[in-house]
Amino acid sequence: MIVKRIGLQPGVSLTCVTTDKFKSSCFTVNLICKLTRETASLNALLPRVLRRGSKKLPDIAHISATLDDLYGTRIEPIARKKGELYALGFYADFPDDRYIPGCENLLEKAFDITGELLLSPAMQDGFLREDYIESEKSNLIDNIRAAINDKRGYSITRLLEQMCADETYGVSRLGTEQDALSITKESLTAHYNDIINNSQIELFYCGCAGSERVEAALQKSLQNLPLRTTAPPPVTDIVFEPNTKQPRRFTDSLDVTQGQLVIGFRIGHSMSKPNYPAIMMFNAIYGDDISSKLFVNVREKLSLCYFVSSMIDKHKGIMLVSSGVEFSDFDKALDEILLQLENVKNGDITENEFSTAKQSIISEIKSVLDRPGGLEELYFDSVTASVKYDPLKLCEAVENVTPEQVQNVASGVKTDSIYLLTNDQEFTTDEASEDINDL
Repeated sequence: MIVKRIGLQPGVSLTCVTTDKFKSSCFTVNLICKLTRETASLNALLPRVLRRGSKKLPDIAHISATLDDLYGTRIEPIARKKGELYALGFYADFPDDRYIPGCENLLEKAFDITGELLLSPAMQDGFLREDYIESEKSNLIDNIRAAINDKRGYSITRLLEQMCADETYGVSRLGTEQDALSITKESLTAHYNDIINNSQIELFYCGCAGSERVEAALQKSLQNLPLRTTAPPPVTDIVFEPNTKQPRRFTDSLDVTQGQLVIGFRIGHSMSKPNYPAIMMFNAIYGDDISSKLFVNVREKLSLCYFVSSMIDKHKGIMLVSSGVEFSDFDKALDEILLQLENVKNGDITENEFSTAKQSIISEIKSVLDRPGGLEELYFDSVTASVKYDPLKLCEAVENVTPEQVQNVASGVKTDSIYLLTNDQEFTTDEASEDINDL
């Protein structure tokens, strides 16, 4: 495997991974901007609209027919949030042409179509097509409304909205229904022009082609890309400490039969110069594994919840613990979750917990490295992180983490906010809570 990082022009970079390990290739183009409340819905909608048609391929039928002729090549819109950065664009995958006799330029054709969709969108009277915008607006609004059906994901979103109310990190990846409804052909076209002209662009390729061929193909397919300024790329603002001495509490009430408890933490001093492998190990030992303290103690031994796990955004320096609980067990589950954090802070980590967590992380990293899309995710994660790391050396770095480093990470973690999704008729422990709808 050969990895090269290439600057194509100011503000446009390519990560090229050349390997004969896979029978298919993947390619992504990511236009990166700062996450804001005003543009989240615009960002989520734009790649969906661009995917609907271009000058040469004016509708879905033409696009589908062209991709079918390229042996099932796929090009899909992507819109993702990394810390307080927003990345929108396209994900493409296609067969490596070495496996297709007589087809020596499949890569170039896939790149050309992606560039066509990105840089030559279907227009009408100088604006992005209104019928495409209205159709995709409807789909986006349906997605926003459907979020409430996943009570676990909904609870996490609601916690972050309140915990990070003064930070853009609290903004949903899809924006809000109200913002989506307000999008017009004029506003989306203006946003498209701003993104195309000013965003930082990260390109990724993984496949058998060499970097020279990939670079040449990209230079051709993106030749109409406007030259960008040398403005510094957007960054994520990290908050090291909670804003209040005592954790804030928020409550939502819905017609649910199972409570959802979500706790938000600030990782703290470890984010000043992040040791990502140590942060990953802390997370695995604490709650992100079936051998973790939360799973073994809170769920299995004490039966205080239906599920419980921790997750970390190492870009923002936030950890969440999400659990499904009986309403009557809310306080008990909360106390035990916080107790297990204190145990890690105190260095109460057995050799078995440490080695099992390490093996689990390494196994997960290797499984991610075994697919082109997984490699793309790891490398994109690396280039958007505050401290860069080499994805191919991540297993080695995890292997070298010590218990003392894990304890050091844990020592800085502080509880910021506590959220409960409950049912009015069931919930009674609300003395220290605030109703979210009243904030």
